[in-house]
Amino acid sequence: MSATFRPASTADFRPFYLAVIAGLACALVIGKALPSTMDAISAIVEPLCASSDPAGSTLDTVEPIASHALPNVPGKRVTIVRVFYGPGGFTRAHRHAGSVTAYITKGEIRSQLAGGPVETFKVGQSFFEPPGATHLVSANASNTEPAELIAVFVADEGAQLTTFVE
Repeated sequence: MSATFRPASTADFRPFYLAVIAGLACALVIGKALPSTMDAISAIVEPLCASSDPAGSTLDTVEPIASHALPNVPGKRVTIVRVFYGPGGFTRAHRHAGSVTAYITKGEIRSQLAGGPVETFKVGQSFFEPPGATHLVSANASNTEPAELIAVFVADEGAQLTTFVE
């Protein structure tokens, strides 16, 4: 049994080369547009996220991801943020104007709503906060590893999303 080896010609790779060039061009355009888009989203969402500082520990950040009016629910807006907790990080007691669903994407998060137990949520788990509930504990469960969650708010248009409890 013998096999014949035929070197591939440049023409055989033309669709591949075109796809690579198109992909790089798209990546360049997105890379140029994304910072200004994120700046615009941040400018809209940031004033709605907190009413006073400091919110918690210094290594923690809230990064706006997106915010959209809900066309099928007049007067309501969905806002998505990423919350980063450094090791031992936390957010002090607070309330949210609307409903919040949190999804853990890294590490473990300790959480407690007023009247409920302290719970620890791991990657892939989620929890819900009803409007106006007091969130007494929101913290990284680890003192050595970071943690992260994605929070999805549904609230009235223009509402202050987070208000800290004094």
